[in-house]
Amino acid sequence: MSTDGFKGATLTQHTLASLARIIAALLTAIVTGVLTGLAIALSPRARGIIEPLLEFYRPIPPVAYLPLVIIWFGIGEFAKVLVIYLGILPSIVIATVDGLRTIAPDRINAARSLGADRWQLIALVLLPHALPSILTGIRIGLGTGWATLVAAEFMATTRGLGFMIKGASDFLVTDVVVLGILIIAVIAFALELSLRVIQRVLVPWQGRD
Repeated sequence: MSTDGFKGATLTQHTLASLARIIAALLTAIVTGVLTGLAIALSPRARGIIEPLLEFYRPIPPVAYLPLVIIWFGIGEFAKVLVIYLGILPSIVIATVDGLRTIAPDRINAARSLGADRWQLIALVLLPHALPSILTGIRIGLGTGWATLVAAEFMATTRGLGFMIKGASDFLVTDVVVLGILIIAVIAFALELSLRVIQRVLVPWQGRD
């Protein structure tokens, strides 16, 4: 697998293709998810518009609308990243909103009394308080992202761990299937440990009043 490869690509190429897709989707989901969560928490109008839409599509498995995404956006990388992104996004939005709603009003009032404007309040009070919840949402969303990635790579792709597993299963090549599963597990475990380290570094106050 590392030299001859499988289905026209080496193991490294399959792995890097999957990593690129999930990282692109994750980073995009973090940015838009946090901004969307802020909008929901701070604006009643935004909450009235966004929350019903989010609650409507959140329970739908990404695999269910994968064919529609391919029909509308083609079979390129954008469609695959979009499906993964849509699978990750709800966890981050919900975690951001929950984190912002638990902040004590006294802290907000104290910051305002010290002269903090709206943007300083968001950057120095609201986001740091919500950061533990956001990181937890990222960890949950990442699990959904991996499941969606494998499903997305089953269709209309030529590289990726999901494509490798699907191609091997079609020809009953059990060792390649097991190898693909193990690689996904190892990468997911490594990313989970990395997020835990980031969480300890960025929010050392977590669990303390």
